[in-house]
Amino acid sequence: MDQFGGRTETGASNEHLQLSFRTTDEGTGLLAADPIERHQFRLSTPNPVSPTASDPSEFSFPADAAVRIRTDRIDLQTVVSVCVRDDAGEMLARTEHFAEESFGPGTYSVELFAPIKLYLRVTGPFSVSSDADRTTIDFGEETAVLVGGRSNHERPAATITTPDDPRAVMDAMSYLGSALKTTTVERSYPTLRGHPPLIERGDRFEVPDGLEAPDTGVTVELPAEYSYLYVAAPLVYYLGATVKEGQTPRIVTDEGFVYDLDTPAGFEVEVERVLKRAFFLDCLTRTEGYYEVDLHERRAVEDELDVEFAELYDRSLPAQLETYLGVSHGVVADHVPEWKLTAHIAPTAENVEVVPFAANDLAVVRTPRSTPTTSPAAQASAVDEFLRTAGPTGGRASPVGDFTRSATPPGAAPDREYVRPERTDSIEQAWIGEGTPVGASKASLQAYRNRLDREPNEGDIGITVVCNDPKMAEERDVVEGVYGSREELPFDVRMHYDLSVAELRDVLAADTEFLHYIGHIDDGGFQCADGALDVSAVDDVGTDAFLLNACQSYEQGTHLVDAGAIAGIVTLNDVVNGGAVKIGQNLCRLLNSGFPVRSALEIARDDSVIGNDYIVVGDGSFSVTQVQAAFPNSCTITRRAENRVAVDYRIYPGSANGMGALVKPFLPGNEQHYIASGSVDVFELTESELAEFLSLENVPIISDGGLRWSSTTSVEDI
Repeated sequence: MDQFGGRTETGASNEHLQLSFRTTDEGTGLLAADPIERHQFRLSTPNPVSPTASDPSEFSFPADAAVRIRTDRIDLQTVVSVCVRDDAGEMLARTEHFAEESFGPGTYSVELFAPIKLYLRVTGPFSVSSDADRTTIDFGEETAVLVGGRSNHERPAATITTPDDPRAVMDAMSYLGSALKTTTVERSYPTLRGHPPLIERGDRFEVPDGLEAPDTGVTVELPAEYSYLYVAAPLVYYLGATVKEGQTPRIVTDEGFVYDLDTPAGFEVEVERVLKRAFFLDCLTRTEGYYEVDLHERRAVEDELDVEFAELYDRSLPAQLETYLGVSHGVVADHVPEWKLTAHIAPTAENVEVVPFAANDLAVVRTPRSTPTTSPAAQASAVDEFLRTAGPTGGRASPVGDFTRSATPPGAAPDREYVRPERTDSIEQAWIGEGTPVGASKASLQAYRNRLDREPNEGDIGITVVCNDPKMAEERDVVEGVYGSREELPFDVRMHYDLSVAELRDVLAADTEFLHYIGHIDDGGFQCADGALDVSAVDDVGTDAFLLNACQSYEQGTHLVDAGAIAGIVTLNDVVNGGAVKIGQNLCRLLNSGFPVRSALEIARDDSVIGNDYIVVGDGSFSVTQVQAAFPNSCTITRRAENRVAVDYRIYPGSANGMGALVKPFLPGNEQHYIASGSVDVFELTESELAEFLSLENVPIISDGGLRWSSTTSVEDI
């Protein structure tokens, strides 16, 4: 088996293999593999191929590795969007489902929007065709094809050291934009924004040799206070701005434009509006550039804007920004896509190290304002559910009787300080401060660091299921049939039962992508056959993500993150077994389908009476497996009238496909692309059109308040 890999020069002390190509086990085709993100994609060929390593710089776009093969046809395992350009870079076509495009003699660049970013360089003629399931690129005869690819994994290029002085932090923030791969409007694409350099606390200010702050002509002036700096950091990064001290927060450009950030709406709200407006209007302007697509959002607002996008595309960043900020916020507010993340970051010196990660997500940053609260009504719901299902007049019965997954009586509340962050309109919320959040993830610097330190793995996706109580075998049996059920991905599913303390310690130490724990957890830790394992005494764990489907597992989950995990789902209180089985089944299906941890919980939570008992700890944007299509998506389906339904189509951005990506929902009559985040649009379909749509991909659908899956749902069920 031939294998060819590429490395990306990051400036970091330890380089990671970013992407590799190898022949498939059958020999007919190539397998592209991203060993850090655990993604792979197959390019099948009718006959065996013999790849030879090639120079990835032959592509117009950045590539980590490249190989050359000879074949007359390439079949893709799913329908992917294909963008074809001529040798001058002019886009000729972009294909989707049921496409049929032909190209004559010439040299072409072919971009594949697969789970791994892939490129082909080929001399035509050739054709691109697709049906409901597959895409085929046909060359007619044996042809030399250069195949390249790029990993979505981004490592910061450097680390800046700063003392605990807001003025020094300003200097460090001026380098955040050094990671941008372009300062044109194309930086609104997530793949053209690199991860900002890390910031570490130290005795003196130090910038590594060779790291240069961008010169975009934009300066952000701020008071020398952490509360101002942290809120502005994602905007500073996106604009590639220099940060200077000023009494009044404002934006100043070298072309004489000044924009106050201290407005009646408030500094934090104004920064959010500026970030969203600049990003959104960049997305509209870029349709004059690399990808000349029919963008829904541009159509929706273009008539209300006095903007010539073709002319604006070639102007300087300061000139573009001045034009954007001359547009009233109210004109675009209802058209800006749902934002991926709001991060509530306490303005303390130690949280300066979190700033690059918030900037990388283009998060809306808020200074934590919360309402102290008691246990989040979750304990009451657990007790009520327990009494309803297991009491003398309980409505339904379990074969073994229902019970809480606790070693203590229901209602024994743990000693925690709960906080309820103020509500925002972002898809996700993260809390980085004191207290246990209700309605938000408990994020941490250690989780972000663990994500960056993730080691390459060329093997199968590891799923570990531990059931430490035979009375909970119902959930074990359910999830055993779900994990690893995707034929196109290699899984290694390991099942464990009734482990001892030593055995569980060994399982936690073993490398695995995901741990699904079913059992009891109490103040002493994980309950085992011969005692309890407290993970606070474990120095290192091998699991990337986890679900601790046990009572009061919050503390043990945070210990797993401290010991090396990236993200996990935990419980705040006691959970009833019947409810835990249901939410565990939903979560395993969502995670197995490629949903980010935080999004998976949001969907599963809404389908459960005990959903508010569960929260995410760590980096909730992490995905255990790659998604089948380009993005994790769901549909909320509502009947409108006889033979008519409304489909609310939602996208869930993750770490590998952040703000700014494009999606074209394959729905009857739709020819437009959308900015892929949140609810992109509501489409009205006939029943037959809905049936055809549901047959394309197995996705979660919400109907009549319940969570279902399209593969097992008929139109009559809705």
